[in-house]
Amino acid sequence: MSVLLEIVSPGGMASIQDLGRSGLRRVGVPRAGALEPGWLRLTNALLGNAQDAPVIEFLAGGLAVRALDLPVQVALGGHFSAELSTVAGKRRLDSWRSVTLAPGEILRCGTLSAARVGYLGLAGCCVRRQLGSASTYARAGLGGLDGRWLVARDRLPGATGSAGERVLRTPPRLDQAAIRVVLGPQDDYFEQQAIAALLSAPYRVSAAADRMGMRLDGPLLRHRSAKGGEIVSDATIPGSIQVPGQGQAIVLLADGQTAGGYPKIATVISADLPRLAVMAPGQTLRFVGVSVAAAERAARVREAELQALIAAIGPLAESGELDLQAIYAVNLISGVVDAGGDEVAAPSNTNAAGAD
Repeated sequence: MSVLLEIVSPGGMASIQDLGRSGLRRVGVPRAGALEPGWLRLTNALLGNAQDAPVIEFLAGGLAVRALDLPVQVALGGHFSAELSTVAGKRRLDSWRSVTLAPGEILRCGTLSAARVGYLGLAGCCVRRQLGSASTYARAGLGGLDGRWLVARDRLPGATGSAGERVLRTPPRLDQAAIRVVLGPQDDYFEQQAIAALLSAPYRVSAAADRMGMRLDGPLLRHRSAKGGEIVSDATIPGSIQVPGQGQAIVLLADGQTAGGYPKIATVISADLPRLAVMAPGQTLRFVGVSVAAAERAARVREAELQALIAAIGPLAESGELDLQAIYAVNLISGVVDAGGDEVAAPSNTNAAGAD
C-alpha cells in the first residue's frame, strides 16, 4: 500500500530530480538530473532507497511537506535545518538524517546555508519516468508530475515501513579549493590575457544562476579579433564555459542546452562541477587548469569519497533517547532462560544488572 507525501509549500524552484536521462543529448535532450548528484545519492542512502531514486530538489528555503494518512519516512540532504510540527509541539532537526512523519505532521525546511541546493528524499518514492528518467526538465515538460516545478497540494507516493531513522554524522564538507578546468575546446578563440585572467582572477556567482547555468562576474574574457565571438554551433556539455561576445563567462549546468554558438574557453571537470553548481549568488571562486588525466583521477577520488560517506551512514539515536537499533544488535545474554526447566542457564556477564 502506498503512502503519500503532500506538498504544503514548494518554496523556491522545487522539482523532482534523479540522476538524469543519459544518451539523448545527440537528439537535443539535456541530461537534467540533480545539480549535486552525490548529495542525491546520500539522501537516498539515508532511506535505503536505490541511489538513483527520485527526490525533491529545491533551490531556496520554504519547502514544507505533510504526511497524509500513513506514516512516511523522509531524509534531509544538504546544509540546512528543518522544523517538525507534531501534536506535541515543534522541534528543530538538522539535515543529513532521515525522520519518520506521523499522519498529519508537517516538516518545514529552513533557509539553505553555504549552498543554494537542498534535497528531500521519500522512502520508496515512485514517480513516473519519461525517456528513462523522472528528472524534471521544465523547458520541455519532461519528468515527474508532468515535468513542472512543484506546487502546493502535489502528492508523491512512497512505501510503507522503514528500516529505522539513520544519520550521516560527518556530512560532506564544502570544499573551498579552486574549481579545476580543462582548457578548450575553443581556447584558441581567446587572447592569452583572457586565459591568464580565467586561471588567476577571482570570479563571483551572479544573481543570474539557475539549473540551466550561471553567469560569473569578473574579468571579461576577450576573443581574438581574427576569430570573433561566435562559432558554428557545436555540442556543449554540463561544465562548458561559454563566453558570448561581451566577454562574460557562463557555466552550463544540468539543464544546459545541448549545442551552442559561443566559443568555450574551458570545461569544468566532472569532479568539481557539483561544487560549482551548488554555490550561491555572491560567493566567489577561482579556476585552475588541469590535464585530462588529472580530471579522470579526480573523478575516481570523488567517487571513493562518496562511497566512504555512504558506508558511514548509521542508525540515529536522538539526544537523551535509547538507541534501540544498537541495543537489538548486541547480544546482552549468552544463555536462554527456561523457567519451566530443572536448570537455568546463567548469564556469562557477571556484571549484568542484578548480579550480586
